[in-house]
Amino acid sequence: MFINYNERITMPSEKVIWSGTPSQVVNFGSFIFLTILSPLIFPIFIMIWKYLKVRSTKYILTEERLITKKGVFSLETDELELYRIRDYQYSQPFFLRLFSKGTITLITNDKTDSIVTLEAIPGGENLREQIRNLTEKCKNSKNVREVDVAYAEAA
Repeated sequence: MFINYNERITMPSEKVIWSGTPSQVVNFGSFIFLTILSPLIFPIFIMIWKYLKVRSTKYILTEERLITKKGVFSLETDELELYRIRDYQYSQPFFLRLFSKGTITLITNDKTDSIVTLEAIPGGENLREQIRNLTEKCKNSKNVREVDVAYAEAA
């Protein structure tokens, strides 16, 4: 039933820089709440589903793409070309900070995913910096430049 994420990236010229999964820490609040409701049967199934959902999410960072694979029964793969990233955010809410985890938010100009979030990642600040460096490298190699156009209102 589990998905094998150890498969190779299909492009042999791309080197995998980092791969990882979100931490189960994101489910901590839900698990506590559902444990209180544990005399009922359905919270156990909800807890199992939440666990499997986080467990079956995988992030793979290559030299040119960020690949997100999700799915317990069906697999959904989303690829973000790094040169499409416009801005980076790293946040460590108090609870995640207790566990040395953080959330990376990428603002992109991708049509399908304008905001990509990597939740509860260990060493997130270093990973954000790696993504930033790889993004700049990709933009330079593809000669991609971002141009902001401001329109002035007529007086």
